[in-house]
Amino acid sequence: MTIEYVSIALLCTIIGGVIGILTFSRAKSKDDKNEGQQSGQMLTEMGYIKSGIDDIKVEMREQRKLNTEFATKLAQVEASAKQAHRRLDQIEGREYPAQQHEH
Repeated sequence: MTIEYVSIALLCTIIGGVIGILTFSRAKSKDDKNEGQQSGQMLTEMGYIKSGIDDIKVEMREQRKLNTEFATKLAQVEASAKQAHRRLDQIEGREYPAQQHEH
């Protein structure tokens, strides 16, 4: 009878060990699957970030172009205003002496 108990105990130990190994390997494969999902999600998020950065770069180029155009137009307006002031100064300079002689 003791041999039967020993053999049953030994059989239960072996079955328990097999079940433990199978459970461990199954959990490990789930972890690998979760790591794959996390890696895929991270790559997707990185793609979104890269796309956003590309959009920002395009907007910055457009803004830089607009700023350059604005600066060019501003310089033209300043030159035009300077010329207009010169013309006004010339006109005023001509009219004041003529008005002084009439009085």
